[in-house]
Amino acid sequence: MSSPAVDGTRTAGPDRPDRTGRPAPPARRRRALPRLGPLPWIGPAVLLILVVVVWPVVEMVRTSLRRIDTSGTDHGPAGLVKYRKLFADPRLPDVLLWTAVWTVVVVGLTMLLSLGLAQLFNQRFPGRRITRWALIAPWAASVLMTAIGFRWMLDQVAGVLNRLLLDLGLIDHARAWTGDAAQAKPWLVLVAVFVSLPFTTYTLLAGLQTVPNEVYEAARVDGASPWQTYRKVTLPLLRPAFLVALVVNLINVFNSFPVIWGMTQGGPNTDTATTTVFMYMLRGYDVAESAAMSVVNFAAVVVLVLLFLRTSGWNQEENR
Repeated sequence: MSSPAVDGTRTAGPDRPDRTGRPAPPARRRRALPRLGPLPWIGPAVLLILVVVVWPVVEMVRTSLRRIDTSGTDHGPAGLVKYRKLFADPRLPDVLLWTAVWTVVVVGLTMLLSLGLAQLFNQRFPGRRITRWALIAPWAASVLMTAIGFRWMLDQVAGVLNRLLLDLGLIDHARAWTGDAAQAKPWLVLVAVFVSLPFTTYTLLAGLQTVPNEVYEAARVDGASPWQTYRKVTLPLLRPAFLVALVVNLINVFNSFPVIWGMTQGGPNTDTATTTVFMYMLRGYDVAESAAMSVVNFAAVVVLVLLFLRTSGWNQEENR
């Protein structure tokens, strides 16, 4: 109940109007916002995830269970027919094997080279700033444009690589570097590592720069050799940044499309196609089977990341 003010007017209570004539908000309305907790702040992000991630996945699963022709006409439910058709495809085992090899080799080389580059860029040397800027170039350029540029460089007729090797006498005839799977695969790996180095190197470099100098000084006082310091001090403290870079690279390389499509389009036949490229190739004559391949691909990524996080003990510090 409101009490009279000094000047004889009544102060605004929960249900009485204030001096402007507008009713004051009820007490329960004022307490409603704290009850929502962080929802007003995380709500937009949750909505974005629902629209960008969850809804496409639901549509992808739904499409894989329908009979849809190349014109987009839906002819009704198909059950698991498209999945059986996909797993009966004789090309699928080779695609899965190459996807596994591709992911392991590209991610392994990327992490190894980035570790060395990050260690180098963490030291002081003349021209360090310029070399750091130069490393950003593959990251700044479009991955598809980079892949197409390499494809033209490797072209059998107009490619600069063939001309250079012929002039140096290293080959006796021009080669179709991307026309044969055995020769194309090493080049695909090289280009994939080339475009993955900037992000990985800078992630590891950021991790290295968080290591306090006092830790290194303590290691020197204890008589640790440079290799012992790197193995016992640097690598353990670099572990969080290393895990972030590794997980992001696993997802990106496993789902890599522009490099392979820009250089070989998965050919010849499907010899250089990963699951992502194979999925895109299927969409030309069976949309539902392509969606089934997408579901398998998505499930494989989720399982891969969960297994890695479980075996790596990424949250062991929080559980202690």
